[in-house]
Amino acid sequence: MKRLLISLFLLAIFVSACGPAEPIPLPTPAAGMLYVDPSVQRGQISPYVYGSNTGPAYVVPYEMMPYVLDAGFTVFRFPGGAWGDRNKLQTYQIDQFMDFLTQTGGIPTISVNLRDGTPEQAAELVRYANIQKGYNIQYWSIGNEPTLYEAELNETYDTEIFNREWRAFGEAMRAVDPNIKLMGPELHQWGGSLEETLKDSSGRDWMTEFLKANGDLVDVVTVHRYPLWRNGFEQVTIPEMRANAPQWNGEIIYLRNLIQEITGREIPMAFTEVNSNPAAAIGGEATPDSFYNAIWFADVLGRLISEQVFMVNHWVLSQRSTGHSLIKGNEIRPSLYVFYLYKHFGDQLVYSASGVQNVSVYAATREDGTLTILLINLTDERQQLPLELQGDAPAEADLWLFDATHNAENLGAQPWPADGVLNLPAQSASLYVIEK
Repeated sequence: MKRLLISLFLLAIFVSACGPAEPIPLPTPAAGMLYVDPSVQRGQISPYVYGSNTGPAYVVPYEMMPYVLDAGFTVFRFPGGAWGDRNKLQTYQIDQFMDFLTQTGGIPTISVNLRDGTPEQAAELVRYANIQKGYNIQYWSIGNEPTLYEAELNETYDTEIFNREWRAFGEAMRAVDPNIKLMGPELHQWGGSLEETLKDSSGRDWMTEFLKANGDLVDVVTVHRYPLWRNGFEQVTIPEMRANAPQWNGEIIYLRNLIQEITGREIPMAFTEVNSNPAAAIGGEATPDSFYNAIWFADVLGRLISEQVFMVNHWVLSQRSTGHSLIKGNEIRPSLYVFYLYKHFGDQLVYSASGVQNVSVYAATREDGTLTILLINLTDERQQLPLELQGDAPAEADLWLFDATHNAENLGAQPWPADGVLNLPAQSASLYVIEK
């Protein structure tokens, strides 16, 4: 049944391209209130928003595999990051990756080497994977963060060169298998306006020029987002992370509108690398390995889901050298528990809204009618807030709690308060599951 639902979703996604439904008037919650209306359905949640990056440089230790299996990942990008542009991907490495997926589940996306490779080499990987081996890998991206090539190569590499090369790769790959979906341009950052997005050395906007040149060929528009970049040893703070989270909605809306404006169609969007900070910082209150980073990511993921993004890949699954990874050696980083929590979230988005600053609410139903409500408290204080839930009030709800002392743990059935006032611990994510 799950495979059938995913197949039906894929059919729908490339008819509607994850575009939003026609807007309808929706209530705005009063200040200090949270609001959920399960009768207002907002569309199917993409199954591919629960992803990560992996590759030969990011291998999961054998003893940590059970934690990966329990997380419920639905997509893996391979080989994640710059590795794929600095090394020649071998066919046996694709085989190993596919073996990994037989254990974890989820679908693959493959990134071919644009910086140091050729269209012929990329086409050969498609031939090997989909024709010779019959893996039928659908999603293929071309290069990783071409916006950084000029600095890496110490030679001119602008939007004109990239767009020409990307198209040559894409056409060569699709000539081998016309059924593949091409992903790009994999920019290393994104923003919420033309003033904030990346420009080449001639001042041309990378995304604008890509969509003009290749909007007819690309199937999934991809960017990376690390919003809290810092120079040197300066560290990000918790207030900065808290202030950043709401900015994601505008950045997604800007990308969607830009795609529509330039191409005249709605193309699915993917954030194929997501974390707070690209630096290798570790051990701080708001570094990527911190507990607060996990709470921030839980909220950002809710925003990506609410804006109906097609695919999301956290950076990165396993790594020893930085704070980015979900797993470091035999250690679990807090952000892994975000996946444990969302594994119990529904798949049909319904209307929710918050009238409380720094507290978010996301809601979705399951196929059997079960309602799931995720409440995220980004503040440093416990919050007691009224939730207006349209329809009959439940007698009880199962509670999954992720906070400083609970790692996405099931606290069992909790009585639903008669006045609807819920207790949200400081810096927490609380998932209420209300069976029909």
